[in-house]
Amino acid sequence: MARHDALTDLPNRTALREHGAALMGEARAGAGRLAMLCLDLDRFKAVNDAHGHAVGDALLRAVAERLRANVRGGDLVARLGGDEFAVLHRVADEGGAQPLAERLIAVVSAPYELGGYTVEIGMSAGIAMAGGEADDVERLLRNADTALYHAKGGGRGQACLFAAAMDESAETRRVLERDLRAAVGTGAFELHYQPLVEAGSGGVRTLEALMRWRHPERGLVSPAVFIPVAEETGLIVPMGEWALNRACRDAAAWPEPVSLAVNVSAVQLRHKTFAQTVLLALAASGLRPERLELEITESVLLDDTEANLETLHLLRRTGIRISMDDFGTGYSSLSYLRRFPFDKIKIDRSFVREAGHLAEPGPIIRALVALGAHLGITTVVEGIETADQLAAVRAEGCDEIQGFLFSAPRPAGEVAEMLAALSARAADAAQAA
Repeated sequence: MARHDALTDLPNRTALREHGAALMGEARAGAGRLAMLCLDLDRFKAVNDAHGHAVGDALLRAVAERLRANVRGGDLVARLGGDEFAVLHRVADEGGAQPLAERLIAVVSAPYELGGYTVEIGMSAGIAMAGGEADDVERLLRNADTALYHAKGGGRGQACLFAAAMDESAETRRVLERDLRAAVGTGAFELHYQPLVEAGSGGVRTLEALMRWRHPERGLVSPAVFIPVAEETGLIVPMGEWALNRACRDAAAWPEPVSLAVNVSAVQLRHKTFAQTVLLALAASGLRPERLELEITESVLLDDTEANLETLHLLRRTGIRISMDDFGTGYSSLSYLRRFPFDKIKIDRSFVREAGHLAEPGPIIRALVALGAHLGITTVVEGIETADQLAAVRAEGCDEIQGFLFSAPRPAGEVAEMLAALSARAADAAQAA
């Protein structure tokens, strides 16, 4: 039976299991404690997609070399498969494994020169200690993998030590992923629509499509729960394609002035067929490109920026509009406005949460609105829920407003009623003025 990985020449999972069993026996005999580090590369798929498998393979070999060069002689580095590695490490106590994990993350995250490209990735680590219920290599590896999942959930480049309480949340997540996979293609998803209204007149300019999952036992599941899982598993690609096609068909039946906004994740945009998927959805529905708006967040541009920008430019040339969602929450939002001509920026709801009560948000919103006006970019303020907030953001001169004050997201079958109600409300306001 093969005990080495052909690509990196590291020990494979079989060798890890055998060597780990021997080390655990020594640890039980009093030779210190044993830690398992489960390591997963961040952004590896983006490198593979952008530069091809040859560069991806070279990157895996380079990572393997860095890992091997930065552990002690008695430690074991193994490749588990894909972009996942493991390290068996002898320590004196629980605190001994954390410094190694942090050092390996830093070493692996340094830039690589491969085939004429400068490549940057990151790494996350899960740590588990042998002993107690973790009395065999498979359980130890499973615990480290559970800790890895928590590390990645806390942001890239993190190391996390396994705790027993993680088992329950990991099982909940596994059940969620299983149910989500079953839901794809079975009609369990639906779209609700929330209006973006013109700040002055109150007329509806755009309806934003928001995905909902109707679970047979749990009812409507919050997107905050299932979208991150869909992105991590890649299920967001077929889900996003369904949403785009469904939304375009719905929007084709709306009054002509009303446009459609659809959210796009970084995972979707990295997919090579994304632009084609968008154009086919427009063609099949008959919706004009000028009535479609794609909403992205800054995370879309953090990975593989040039390729993503090229795709966005291609779509924009067809007449599709591009907006940046949650603007102002990231470190580089302003720099992206220089690199890509966004049609719209949506000012994050965190800036208006206290609008109407405190003075602080006003100057920030005013500055962002002025920036948008200077660059010819429409500005939208999200999260408007009270009349005081509405008055405050109107005073700052924003172009459009979105929030529960106007309407909660409504099912497709209620869109006509919602549009009629908002139109009557706008007319009443105009008469009162």
